[in-house]
Amino acid sequence: MTGNTDSSDDAPTASTDPTWAIELTPEHPPERIADLAALAEDEGFDIAFTSSHYFNRDPFVVCSRMADATDELRLGPGVVNPYETHPVKLAAQVATIDEVSDGRAVFGVGAGDRSSLSNLGIDRDRPLRRVLETFDLARDLWAGETVTHDGTFSATDASLNLEPPSGRIPTYVGAQGPHMLRMSAKHADGALVNASHPKDLEWAAGQLEKGLAERPDDYGDFEALAFASVSVAGNEDEAREAARPPVAFIVGGAAEPVLERHDIDREAATAVSDALEQGELTEAFGHVTPAMIDAFCIAGTTETVADRFAAALEHVDGIVVGSPLGPDLEDAVERASEALTRATK
Repeated sequence: MTGNTDSSDDAPTASTDPTWAIELTPEHPPERIADLAALAEDEGFDIAFTSSHYFNRDPFVVCSRMADATDELRLGPGVVNPYETHPVKLAAQVATIDEVSDGRAVFGVGAGDRSSLSNLGIDRDRPLRRVLETFDLARDLWAGETVTHDGTFSATDASLNLEPPSGRIPTYVGAQGPHMLRMSAKHADGALVNASHPKDLEWAAGQLEKGLAERPDDYGDFEALAFASVSVAGNEDEAREAARPPVAFIVGGAAEPVLERHDIDREAATAVSDALEQGELTEAFGHVTPAMIDAFCIAGTTETVADRFAAALEHVDGIVVGSPLGPDLEDAVERASEALTRATK
């Protein structure tokens, strides 16, 4: 998906090959995540995003280890939110990853999970404006500017004491709702579309097109990636069973129009949500239905997943192979690579 482009020789050019990306969740020690990143690089992945939740390991520490373990893989947080950490500090952290990786950083930023932020007593106020102001400010700081800002957050005479070697770090906005999708297409370098199913991705593509129609010519190309929950294994049942936890959380936070789009049983969805709110995770996972897995995860054998990847790529420029990956992480990285190879032939 290409935005309006400058006709000059310096303008970015769109890639003809789909982007392969992967989410590595730091629920595991940094050393293991670094090893998985190295494996992902060997298997042909282009980007590794490290998810950010207060209850897991710090994504920037993990990114630093990933940078040491890889040579060409682009990497960065995917996604961090500008509520737990001040946007100026986020800009410095991402610039540091760019420095230690010799210019391979990407910036995955989004509004954050409302329920997780509420656990910390944080009000997720004006999320669209907050995210836009965050990466606009980061771009100015990375360019060496001293910035004063008064908006959804404040900064006075803020500047960085380092210059990221890449100059301009690509910004990907985590997006699901119509307004965030349109904003990302108008202003960012890419979107991480929080969806796995072609129905959702087709709808999202329509929203992105609206944003691209207003994108300034000198902003260069735009890339839409499906940030898809994926569970792949040699055994279909094992892959689908491993998908239950992430699918439960997706269902718990799904908007009513999304549930309607997939004709999800309302009683079953309510049972999942109620169990999650009560902290009864095992019960919540048990309420996940086959229809929910089909709607909110790409789950199955390598062959099944390859077919689903191909369907997704009808609407986006690439895929982020997201959590849980599969019941065996190393095996899942290799199988996801094979599935992407089949899907993109």
